[in-house]
Amino acid sequence: MKKSWAIVASRDRSINPELERDMAKRAGSQTVEMEASHAVFVSQREKVADVIENAAHQLAE
Repeated sequence: MKKSWAIVASRDRSINPELERDMAKRAGSQTVEMEASHAVFVSQREKVADVIENAAHQLAE
């Protein structure tokens, strides 16, 4: 199985966070939850960048 990551925005009103968690679990993703709305990549850009950077480092190992 390929490694994957998911960010769950706990205050998302576009996609229910429970649905996000369920989809991530079914995909076997490593999940990071953030206190943010749907545009988590805007409001939490540094944290999102950290998740991406950590994922890249894990894949490089």
